This record gives sequence, structure tokens and C-alpha cells, in this order.
Amino acid sequence: MNKISIIIPILNEAKTIGKLLQHLLDNSSKDNISDIIVVDGGSTDGSMEIVNAFVTSSDSDLSESYREEDPETSSGWTCHNIKFMTSPKGRAKQMNFGAKDASGDILYFLHADSFPPKDFDYNIIRQVKKGSVAGCFRMKFDSTHPVLKISQWFTRYNFKICRGGDQSLFIVKKIFYSLDGYNETFGVYEDCQLINRIYDNYSFTIINDYVTTSARRYAENGTWKLQYHFAVIHLKKWLGASAEELHRYYKQHIV
Repeated sequence: MNKISIIIPILNEAKTIGKLLQHLLDNSSKDNISDIIVVDGGSTDGSMEIVNAFVTSSDSDLSESYREEDPETSSGWTCHNIKFMTSPKGRAKQMNFGAKDASGDILYFLHADSFPPKDFDYNIIRQVKKGSVAGCFRMKFDSTHPVLKISQWFTRYNFKICRGGDQSLFIVKKIFYSLDGYNETFGVYEDCQLINRIYDNYSFTIINDYVTTSARRYAENGTWKLQYHFAVIHLKKWLGASAEELHRYYKQHIV
């Protein structure tokens, strides 16, 4: 098949989810996307209404509100298979829940504030046809802060330590299930925990293009402070910390 199911976990993402859905439609081909699945963990900010507007839309009426690119240069197709569902809160739980309903043979996990490049679908399918079973894009922030510029520079290297969920993740569905999906005991670090298992069992591909992700958490927490706490979480996991310990540390130090 070589079709992609895009899975987006959300929790109170009214500010970004509409823009992301329109961005996906404007920068991909309907021939490559099997479905777009948004899995909500209990939003209270109107996210559900925004997604449902896309689910029920049959034309381009939403484009004026959410499109950021020039309509003349965008594909602008309307996906008739955008799905909205709810699951228990927790990114790992939400992504596993969405994967169960995916009809594509390639799963593409994407954060609600991460925007993939134009023709991301062609790039993913091209890599799968070459034999890649999992991978991601490089990443850049929507910020020029020097700490973030240094951090994003490392995403070009194919090492575990350089990976993170903000870079998105594509994985062949049968490989995802051979690894038992996301470990739902992890309230944080769930992306890296799965990616580490992919590295341990299969080859991992870095696509030479960029996902652009929001630096909003750095703005909320302080860039140096948040970078420090993320480093501590990685170090704690390397030293053998449990999923519960990592989540407790995250809740204590990060907004």
C-alpha cells in the first residue's frame, strides 16, 4: 500500500491543531495519506470543536482561517478521512489508541505543535520503499535562541541521544507492533523509549529536511532551565530511573 496514517495526540491544543491540520493538507498529497487521526486526552479549551469542524468539512471553507501558506502554491486538498477520538490521558496511551484505528501501513506520529516540511509524505514513502522501517526528520525551532539553535543542530546526527518526539516519527505498522508500541507506563520520555528500542532492533533513518516545532515550552519555563531539566531526565533514564520517577521529576520542575 505505502500509505500513511498520521496520528496526533492532543491535550488543550486549540491554538495549534487547526493550523496543523490545514498545514498537513496543504503540504501532502491525498494519494499518500490514508487517514489523519487526532486523539484527545480530555481537552477543555475547544480543541474538539476545531477538529470536528475539519471532520465534517467537505470543502475548503476552513482554509482562510488556518492556512498560513499561499493558496496558489498549496495542494489544499480536503481529507475526508480525518478522525477524532478520545482516549485516557497520556501521550503513549493516546498514540497507541490512534494506531489501532490506523488504516495505513506506515504510521506517522506527530506532536500538535510540530509542522513537517512540504512533501513530507513523499519523503517518508520514498524511504520506506528503499527499505527503511522507521525514522524521523531533522528539527528546527521557531526561535533563534542560541541554546535552541545548538540543540537543533544535533538532530542531523543518527544517534539515540540526538532523538526526541518533536522530530516526529514514522514507522512501518508491522514493526511498530513487533515492538509492542509505546510503553504506556511512561508519562514522559515515551517517544525516546520507543525510539531507543527501534535503534536496538532495526536501522533508523534521518530524512534530510526539517520539522519546525514550537519553542513555547521554553518560553514558559525559561530556555536554559528547561534544557537543563530535559538533560537531567535523559541522565536519570540512562542511570536506570523508573517511568514513575521520570514523570514525578517532570511534574515537579516543568510547566
